[in-house]
Amino acid sequence: MHSHWCEGWNLGVLAVFQPARFLEISMSVPGLFEPLTLLHGPAMRNRFMLAPLTNQQSRPDGAASPFDQDWIRQVAQGGYALIQTGAASVEADGISYEGQLGVHSDTHLPGLTEMATSIRNGGGLSAVQLNHAGHRAHPELGVPAPASAATLPGVKALTTEEVERIRDSFVAAARRAERAGFDGVALHGAFGWILSEFLSPELNDRKDMYGGSTENRARLLIEVIEGIRRVTGPDFQIGWRLSVERYGLQLEELREITAEILDHELIDYLDLALWDSAQIVRGGAFKGQTMLSVFTGLPRKGVRVGTAGKIMSAGRAGQLLDEGCDFVLIGRAAILRRDFPLRVRENPGHDSPELPVTAQYLRDGGLSERFINHMRGWQSFVRRFSV
Repeated sequence: MHSHWCEGWNLGVLAVFQPARFLEISMSVPGLFEPLTLLHGPAMRNRFMLAPLTNQQSRPDGAASPFDQDWIRQVAQGGYALIQTGAASVEADGISYEGQLGVHSDTHLPGLTEMATSIRNGGGLSAVQLNHAGHRAHPELGVPAPASAATLPGVKALTTEEVERIRDSFVAAARRAERAGFDGVALHGAFGWILSEFLSPELNDRKDMYGGSTENRARLLIEVIEGIRRVTGPDFQIGWRLSVERYGLQLEELREITAEILDHELIDYLDLALWDSAQIVRGGAFKGQTMLSVFTGLPRKGVRVGTAGKIMSAGRAGQLLDEGCDFVLIGRAAILRRDFPLRVRENPGHDSPELPVTAQYLRDGGLSERFINHMRGWQSFVRRFSV
């Protein structure tokens, strides 16, 4: 990576542009069903990727439960080109929340193998999303591991050796996912989890090789990517989920880091985890632009770029191709209807049900009680007092 970096600015509060529901049929909806080649391995059969969705259904030891398997079987038949699991912990101490899937032990292999097999039988590509909670580790389930001693009162910063151990745990988890039959992994570099945390000048004031300059703060992420590439086969795919909000992240720095990663083709696809795919940058050098355009405007060579964020209709998904995306990630719409891509193919004017929905609606669609209870924590998703 280059030694010179632009000075970043604090992202602050974003204005969110919320256009009228995009109901008309976009001219790009047919393009959603064109194949998309990736730098490694097989092509995506269309432009729909299932977003990595937290559902808190796994066993206490991180093993996949029957609820996990049922969910994966449902979405595997839904027409997606690539399906990501929810965030899976790469270390037993790096757990983010109760009921999290694990990929930190060989005891997880049978359940992971079953998940990969279901996705392959459905015709899609598969990826395990790799996660370590860092300073956000659930204190009753894991061990908070901050980059900085100032982040959590009374909790020491990770030593250099501990950072290197976590790096190696990501790499080992990717190798484990490959052994389970997954086509690749996606790195969870969003929402203040450890890879995101290290990128933040607010959360990372380290004095070693993993802190200080932007290049040093990106070092952990780059070493994880390069380590995975070294130990996995030539067809193994690597994705990276990036968020740009909160946790002291600075937009210009993130754009510079992303430019380097795309230029060196270190990953197969970039997943922009936006709260709203239409959101507008409120201040700084990119004021008035869509957040999406800040990244789709970068030269990407062979890397594919997509976004998540309130993609609830066929029209909006097609529109995002016009806005520079190679693919779209479906989250809420997939929870509402597992077969969103198939519905779009049948009806280019397809739109999701209005939120909130009743718990019974989700139940009738095949969602487990555990998943429904998790969704009750999302604002305006499950109707209050519904049973």
